[in-house]
Formats: sequence, C-alpha cells, structure tokens
Amino acid sequence: MSIRASHRTLAAALTATTALTLISFPAFAQQASADSDVTEVVVTGSRTQPRSRLDTLAPVDVIRKDALDAQGSTELAQALSRAAPSLTFPRPSAVDGTDSVRPASLRGLSPDQTLVLLNGKRRHTSAQVNTNGSAGRGSAPADLNAIPTSALSTVEILRDGASAQYGSDAIAGVVNLRLREARSGGSVSASYGQYNTEVEAARSSRKENDGRTSNVAGWVGLPLGSDGFLTVSGEYRNREATNRADTDPRVTPNRVTGRYGDPKQESLALFANAGKPLQNGWELYGFGGVQDLKSESAAFFRPSNNSGNVVSIYPDGFLPLISVKSKNYSATFGTRGQWGDWTSDYSVNWGRNELEYNTLNSVNASYGTASKTSFYDGKVVYDQLVLNADISRQFPIGFYSPLTFALGVEGRHENYEITAGEQQSWALGPITTAGAGAQGFFGFQPSNAVDVNRDNFGLYAELSATVVPQLSFDFAARAEKYSDFGDNLSGKLSLRYELTDNLALRGSVSTGFRAPSLQQQYFTSTASVVSGGVVVETGTFPASSAVARTLGAPALEAEESTNYAAGLVYRKGRFELTLDAYRINIDNRIVLTENLSGTTEITNLLKPYGVTAARFFTNGVDSETTGIDLVANYRLPTDHYGRFNFNFAWNSGNTEITRLPGANTVSSLQNPPVLFARIRQYILTNSTPENKGSTTVDWSGGKWAVNGRATYYGDVIDAAAIFPNDIHTGEKTLLDLSASYKLTDKTSFTFGADNVFDVYPDKTIASLQGSQGALAFSRFSPFGFNGRYLYTRVTHNW
Repeated sequence: MSIRASHRTLAAALTATTALTLISFPAFAQQASADSDVTEVVVTGSRTQPRSRLDTLAPVDVIRKDALDAQGSTELAQALSRAAPSLTFPRPSAVDGTDSVRPASLRGLSPDQTLVLLNGKRRHTSAQVNTNGSAGRGSAPADLNAIPTSALSTVEILRDGASAQYGSDAIAGVVNLRLREARSGGSVSASYGQYNTEVEAARSSRKENDGRTSNVAGWVGLPLGSDGFLTVSGEYRNREATNRADTDPRVTPNRVTGRYGDPKQESLALFANAGKPLQNGWELYGFGGVQDLKSESAAFFRPSNNSGNVVSIYPDGFLPLISVKSKNYSATFGTRGQWGDWTSDYSVNWGRNELEYNTLNSVNASYGTASKTSFYDGKVVYDQLVLNADISRQFPIGFYSPLTFALGVEGRHENYEITAGEQQSWALGPITTAGAGAQGFFGFQPSNAVDVNRDNFGLYAELSATVVPQLSFDFAARAEKYSDFGDNLSGKLSLRYELTDNLALRGSVSTGFRAPSLQQQYFTSTASVVSGGVVVETGTFPASSAVARTLGAPALEAEESTNYAAGLVYRKGRFELTLDAYRINIDNRIVLTENLSGTTEITNLLKPYGVTAARFFTNGVDSETTGIDLVANYRLPTDHYGRFNFNFAWNSGNTEITRLPGANTVSSLQNPPVLFARIRQYILTNSTPENKGSTTVDWSGGKWAVNGRATYYGDVIDAAAIFPNDIHTGEKTLLDLSASYKLTDKTSFTFGADNVFDVYPDKTIASLQGSQGALAFSRFSPFGFNGRYLYTRVTHNW
C-alpha cells in the first residue's frame, strides 16, 4: 500500500471512530467547561530552563498518565507504543528469554540505541541479551515493563539524537519516565481482562478465551514533614499464557502441541519518590523501586521419537518450559540547590537486573532415565553505579534572554556476571549419542562464567539562549572515556526560528555514539555436542576470545552516528501540528554474526579449540535511516455535546544497510562464509513497519468519557534465506475502544476492547511454519498476534 492509500485508511478510521463516539453517548453530554490550553512543560533534551512542549528545539512527545490508562494493556511498553507511533513494541514468542524481557524500538532502530531515563537519571539496562531471531537481535536494552504505570505522571519521548547531552545509547532518542510527585491523595484500581478471539491459522481454526489478566495498582501521596512529599506506588499483575500455535503434523492425530504466544507471568513492583526542601533553597530528593517478575514461556514440542527424548520419562513427547525470574532494583539519591548564582544538582544512582533461568518439564537425554526433569540453568546479572554533578548559571550578555551555561561530570561503574547452571543443565552424560543439556534451554557451562566490569568518565558542557525574540539555539558537547575501549567526543547544535506567532522552524545536527555493552563484549553461551566421536563446543563466543580472534574478530568499538533533523511547529487556536524529518547515519553497528561452521577451512581453524561452530559480536554494519514524524492535535469544546480531543500521528521511516561486515581471517579464505546473512539484514532494516500511524478521539461529558483509537501498521517482512519464502505480516488497522463512567465523584468504572475487530497479521502458510507447526504467525508482527482483548477496570481516587 502506498503512503497515500495508508492515509486514506487512517482517514476512514478517524471518521468511523468519531461517528461512533458521537452516536453512542450524546445523551450524557453536558455543557463543556471553558476551553483551556494546558501547557505541558518539558525537561528532556536540554539543560536550560524547562520549555513548553511546542517550544522545544527538538521534537518531544509528552504522554500523560490518562493516555496510558485509556487502553487495556497493563504493560508500559505496549501502552507507549500505541500512544507514540515512532515507538514499536513487537511481542515475539519462541525466542527463549526474550519472550519475557521484550525490547521496544524507537524510529525502527535497535532497542539499545534508545536511552531510558527515570526522572532524568540513566536507567540500568537488562542483563538479557537478545541472541535469537527476534526484533532487537544482539541488543541488551532497558526493560520498560519493569516500571509500573501507576508510578508515573508523564512520559517524555525525545525523538532526536542526544548523546552530547546524555552520553551513550541516545542515538535514536531518549525516553524519560517522570515519576508522580504528591504529598496527599491517592488512587487504587483493579482490572481484569482476557482475549476473546478466533484463531485462523493455516492448518486449523479455533476459538480461544485465554490470557486472563488480573491487575491491581495504586499510589498514595504522603507528607514528608511540613513541606516535603513521599509518593509510594505499587502494582501486582497476574497473566495466564496465550497460545496461537497451529496443529502439529508430526503427531497422530494432528493436534496443537506447541505454545506460541504471551508467556505466563506474575509480577510485583513497588516504587517510591520523595523530595524534602532544606534551608537556603536546597532540596533533598530520592526515588527508586523494585520489581520481581516470574515468567514462563515455552520452547518447541519434542515428539516421542525425538532424539532429545527419553521415552520412558515422556512416552507421548514433551513441551519444555523456560522459566525466567527477573529482579530489578534501583535507587537514586541527590540534592539540588543554589551555590550563589549557580544552580547545582548532585546525585548517586544505582541499578541492577538479575535474571535466573530454569528449564521445566524437560530432560537431558544423554543421562537416560537418570535425567532430571527440571534444571537450574544459571544466572546473568548487570548492575551500574552512576555519580552525577551538574551546575548551571545564566549570564546576561546582551541577548534577548540570558545565556545559560551548563557544565557537568558523570562517572559510571558497570558490572556483568554469568554464573553456571547445575551440571545436568549443560553436561553431556554417559549416552553420547543423545542430545546434551536441558532440552529447550541449554544451561550456562562453567566455561561460560564471567565476572567483568568497566568504568567510564564523562564531561559535558551546554550553551543555550534566545538571541533575539525569534531565534533560539542550544549547543552541547560531551567527552567520554571508557576503561575498556577508549574515548568519544559528541556534539549537537539545535536552532529554532519563529517565522510568525503561529509558525516556527526547528532543526538540529548532532553526532552520537553507543558504547559496546558489557553484555555484547562478554556474553558466552556454548553447548557440548559429539562430532566424529569427540566432544566439541558450539555457540556464542566473546569477540575477545581466542576462538573469535582466530576467525578474525576485531575488538569491539563504539557505534557512531550523525543525526540531521529539520521540522516545523504550527499552532493556531486549539489546533497544533508538528512535522519533523530526520536522517540518521550509523557507522560500525554492532551485530551478532552467523554461526560459522561447515567448511573445511573453518573446521581446521576451530579444531585446535575443540569447537565446531562459533558466532560472535562484531562491528561493521553501516546504515542510513530516513523518515518523517507528523503529529496533529485539535481540541473542541462544545456547549451541548461535551469536550473532544482529536489526535493524528504518523511515522514513516526507512533503514538501509550501506556496508556489511567482514572479518580479516575468514574474509581471506578461499570460500569465505557470510557473516551477516539476508535474514539478519532484514531484522536490522525491516523488523518494524516503515509506516505506522494512529488516529485518536477522546470525548468527555458529564459522567462519561470515551476513547477511540485506530492504529495503522505497515507490512513487516519476516525474511527467509531466499526471497520466495519471506513471510509478510500485511498492512493492518486495529481499533481500540473504551468508555468510563463515574459512579461517584471519586469512583469510576471502565470497560473496553483492544483490537475490537480481532485483527491478526497474515497467517504463515503451512510449508513455512517449520516441522512442528507452532509458528502460525510471524513473531515480527508489530502488534503481536493475540487477537481481541476485552477488559474492565474499577478506579477509586481520594
């Protein structure tokens, strides 16, 4: 579908949604209050004084808490992806730990190229490395779903490169999660929902009512002395698994043996945010939280005659389950105030993620009947400690506004660990002709264990001012020094010019970088197999290992980017529009290579190490991403039909690879292997839709409020090794509807449906599903493949 046709689809959805809103609830409309333009203050993207959303020098989306609540999802990443078309949150399945810690993508770039902040402070990333065939392959991003939505007041999404201001990872932009600040009041909500859907797969069709989700969330504001605040938030979620697998042609009679969909999950999160004024204009502040997640997904079904089965234990075959226990901890403490004419902010920020893996309902066939059926597979841990000192001062030098000079330093210590699982989770037992390790998820071996750390030091400076009433600028520069790979210098210049009172132009040019994560540098996962009667290893090796170096792997370097952006802001009365174009050139992108094996030359290179196949992280992919973001809002208060708010948002982006990687040793072979094959290339360039847009209508009147959203997703290609076998998700438009009724001034009831018309991505034809038949729909679908979700919610405020 062309962009023009896509716009026609969204226009039709807007018309239908508006009509439905007007027709369904006119009886409850009352005279609207006087129109008011609430100024949303933005603190992300500049060290100068906060600006309103439309006065920023770079595009910033401000997403309020009520926009997150006007949908059925209880996951923050899912809610944000519906509210901001530039953000995509696929829901992959059958990709091991990534099922449980799913990554989000901004502007179609890698998930770890977006920096996540919490109250303006760097959030720690996940210890999970996405090594399988899903969007974000090779990345280790922050887990947005570890933050409960009840703890938030707003979310600011900066759609512009910001490494010069915030350091590594901000190539695509920044997501700043701003916690609620309250010393009184509170709210508690309870919701329940489930999928009610018709599954139309290639081999079968059936009705499903699954994914039952119960969620309880709330917050309370407490006084901290006479003038301070303490806001405590919490959320408990319990979700059953969903299953959209097709029938398995290997079993008789054909039946569904797999489990392909959302994992079963139970999570508890608690957060606190506090502030306490001191004397002489100083303030103490602190915030932090903990999240405990238990998640259970499935691997592929092993039939009775599978070589990895022990028939006496599982006479009918078995479905291995992958259990992930994730714990996130974070704590930040600081003080801010005035040193004479200087505004100061000093803080210490700590964060940690622990991931423990277990394989359940499985077997290590090489141990025969002596095998266990549940295995502890090991643990990965990432933590960081960040020290910040920021100062700023205004200098009147004759500009329209004083020149703001900001200066800051940052020190960061990072640590990454892998601990081995129990022996049977990875070992080759006495039956050497059978599969080693736990079926479904192979445990970490003692040789995979690592405990590494690094330090980095950053220094930044920023200048900003309004030179004349029409012209503003912001210039930032940042120098970083890492203990493990070297230095980096980034810069950014942003300009804004007011052509009229209604129209302004803005633009920026910047350089950015993303340091190779410790996870990418040191993640190791290998399996023991028998080749020619000899036990050898195969798997992922660090780029610094002897195995990878033998294959020509160079030491990892930072990814580097150059970002160009230009846009306009138009506002007149109750209407506002922003249009921003961008180009992002990234050099030396870090990718995970193919598993190199098979040829005589590769075999001879690896033989001295007892290895038959190996893959590693490497630099070498260059890419160019271009696109536009369009956001329009119109507020319409009426005398008799309530108050309307219309929003239209569109993102169109395209990524192309301009250079592919090579490794010195393997490139010089007579028959060099492909390091980064077609499938991996498409994951980098096409795992999110090139076009995504949404039309939203909010209506409120009297005791009723209604929200309708139509979201268009362009086609995504799930690539195969050769072109004819590609899988497409198709162009789809999903409609979400919800309505709320105030039972009292403090209590409301909400009911709604996400994906009202039960839309699925195009089904995968039977011949491309794999031998087990589980992969009924592409795991690259930008909206998942669960179907219609129905939910209710009761909320009480005080």
